[in-house]
Amino acid sequence: MAPAVNGGEMKHNEGAKGKALKTVPPIAHPTPDDAFGVAANIQYHAQYGPHFSPFKFEPEQAFYATAESVRDSLIQRWNDTYAHFHKTDPKQTYYISMEYLQGRALTNAIGNLNLTDAYGSALMKLGYDLETIVEQERDAALGNGGLGRLASCFLDSMATLSLPAWGYGLRYKYGLFSQRITKKGQEEYAEDWLEKFSPWEIVRHDVVHPVRFFGEVQPQKDGSRRWVGGEVVQALAYDIPIPGYQTKNTISLRVWEAKVPPQQFDLYAFNAGDYVKAGDLHAKANQICAVLYPGDATEEGKLLRLKQQYFLCSASLQDIMARFKERRPTKGPINWSEFPSKVAVQMNDTHPTLAVPELMRILMDEEGLGWDEAWAVTNKTVAYTNHTVLPEALEKWSQTVMGKLLPRHMEIITEIDKQFQAFVRKTRPDMESKIESLRVLDNNPQKPVVRMAHLCVVSSHAVNGVAQLHSDILKEDLFADFFSLWPEKFQNKTNGVTPRRWLRFCSPELSTIITKWLRTDKWVTNLDLLTGLREFADDKQLHKEWAEAKLQNKIRFAQYLEEKTGVKINPNSMFDTQIKRIHEYKRQLLNILGVVYRYKKMKEMSAEERKKVVPRVVMLGGKAFATYDQAKRIVKLVTDVGAVVNNDPEIGDLLKVVFIPNYNVTVAELAIPASELSQHISTAGMEASGTSNMKFALNGCLIIGTLDGANVEIREEIGEENFFLFGARADDVPRLRKEREAGQFKPDARFEEAKAYIRTGVFGEYDYEPLLDSLEGNSGYGRGDYFLVGVDFPSYIDCQKEVDEAYKDQDKWVKMSILSTAGSGKFSSDRTIAQYAKDIWNIQECRVP
Repeated sequence: MAPAVNGGEMKHNEGAKGKALKTVPPIAHPTPDDAFGVAANIQYHAQYGPHFSPFKFEPEQAFYATAESVRDSLIQRWNDTYAHFHKTDPKQTYYISMEYLQGRALTNAIGNLNLTDAYGSALMKLGYDLETIVEQERDAALGNGGLGRLASCFLDSMATLSLPAWGYGLRYKYGLFSQRITKKGQEEYAEDWLEKFSPWEIVRHDVVHPVRFFGEVQPQKDGSRRWVGGEVVQALAYDIPIPGYQTKNTISLRVWEAKVPPQQFDLYAFNAGDYVKAGDLHAKANQICAVLYPGDATEEGKLLRLKQQYFLCSASLQDIMARFKERRPTKGPINWSEFPSKVAVQMNDTHPTLAVPELMRILMDEEGLGWDEAWAVTNKTVAYTNHTVLPEALEKWSQTVMGKLLPRHMEIITEIDKQFQAFVRKTRPDMESKIESLRVLDNNPQKPVVRMAHLCVVSSHAVNGVAQLHSDILKEDLFADFFSLWPEKFQNKTNGVTPRRWLRFCSPELSTIITKWLRTDKWVTNLDLLTGLREFADDKQLHKEWAEAKLQNKIRFAQYLEEKTGVKINPNSMFDTQIKRIHEYKRQLLNILGVVYRYKKMKEMSAEERKKVVPRVVMLGGKAFATYDQAKRIVKLVTDVGAVVNNDPEIGDLLKVVFIPNYNVTVAELAIPASELSQHISTAGMEASGTSNMKFALNGCLIIGTLDGANVEIREEIGEENFFLFGARADDVPRLRKEREAGQFKPDARFEEAKAYIRTGVFGEYDYEPLLDSLEGNSGYGRGDYFLVGVDFPSYIDCQKEVDEAYKDQDKWVKMSILSTAGSGKFSSDRTIAQYAKDIWNIQECRVP
């Protein structure tokens, strides 16, 4: 955070700024490489940009002018990259995702362009420091959690590896929501990231595709089918440039906005006073990209979600087709069997599943291919990444809703289902009895649905999980019968994170130390080089420098928290963090119950006993989905516990509990480098991978966690002795749930004590019974402790004691921290993407010369 300035300093800066603006001429310089050229280009955008008055140069105007200056360089590089791909015609990957959690772009862009120093010096010439200007940027509201952040890491790696690849998404106006924490708990408000405009996006008015909804299917004389009528909206493209690190390649995230042409505005209805009818289609188009994951408790909400998914898939597939055609000879028929050798489509989870029937529709209805040829092309083109084993996230759409909104696609899906059944009967007659459970269509009379995950598996040539444990669960449990049919389809691609944003740029102090001790900065693109730190893990000088860097990050984050929450925390306390989407399976409830127990025991101690307690700041952050009542109750409990603990004079700085409001990428860039202990405590077998665990480990933060998701591989890489492990194993979970249902669970006394303490009302009058009830009973909806909080509570408390003891020995702790970073090389998204490129996409580096 930029330090506050007093009135005298502000006056001095204003004077310096005025002089600087007079001495730096406004010169258009799209690709500057020195501070003067950068400053002149910023001045040019400030003076001649259409967005603000040229007579002001406040921090906000300075940010937009600076960002537009950087965008000039990115556009030039994007043009060169696109031209090079067009000329060389490599096979290209198109990554389709409902979410991209970008974060701020300025620091990342100038870092990747190797222009950080030039921009820092240029802004000093204009009377500002870079840190102040960076703080003006708002996070793009294009995603929510790990799925979207992973997609953004992947794009960074695709560009850095100079791969011919692009991202496709939606241009949400409001994103998920902006979270405020009040006495009521979480409250949701619309995001304002596009309140003015985004300086990074480039609207492409020449890239527009029609997308149809509803209507009917008409048979043609030649036997083909044609989808007609209904509503037609337009998908308008916006490109967000994604620069690679120390490469000229800059690829694109293309996001779609829904619009309708002016001709669709009913002027007669408007002049007759029926204003709602006049703009009806405009209003419907605006809804499509208004909000990420609109509530689906109503039929209207379900329909809107399905509209969003089809809009993304249709616009993207049409665009991919257009690119493919523009690189083919203009005369003669197109050889469509060539398509999979030039195009790879990756579906990021089940949200883009409609890419399958949409590609089939285009090939058959618009390009004239027969079923078998279209199916062969589609199967060789499309691949699917599974991100979850949670039933509610394995999407199932009503056949009635699908048939109404997308009648042609429902026909195609029905035929896929029919042919799949025939395939099983022919090739595996021994699996006849399993066909009903494997079908794409579930024809349950009460609720006939389309199983989107099954459609993905049946249609794709590759299916991958995102951590070794998760991929094993897919093969052995969730998709076991599909694996029996097609063992060659299934792969593992353990997730990774970009080392640029998640270490090099967010923790420059620690990065400088790593570069100094390794005597190279090549670790930024070859993260395996971090193993070289093991050689110095016992060096006291490195310990001193490492601890100082961590302290600086803690001080910076403490200042941020005090500003945002009013809670003053001691940077010499242990910083203990759990930041991720609020969900029962991620078990923030286990965390806060542990805090409640800790607080109760501290209250029972004598003053002398408290002197032995390790001071700790427990921080939780994340958004609970607006209609997820239990998750919102957990947020409320955290804030209520914090309100009591943080104002208890007996406890003082020995324990603080802070809920970090409106958690996003920018907050993570402060919190992760500052954290010393990070909690990744989901019920074993339920977290597909996790990526925040990788970011924390990379930054030398130790993990307390279960053997779930990528925790398993992190523990293997950094060393079991550097990981605080507790809890049931994934293969024990089904048995433990059955024992619970049979009434065989005997709760630990400490677990009962923590619940009872909440029930005393010590944390306020809010009714926590629905939340505590979920932990009780042996079975039943909303009861029976499905996520095994009670089972794991005693081992969690015991493990926290181990954490305290380890922290008391700071030499040991710092060594563990160094070894955590040293073992994180595997978890680079560069490694992950290189594996996708080789094993699934079959694409090669295509570096701009």
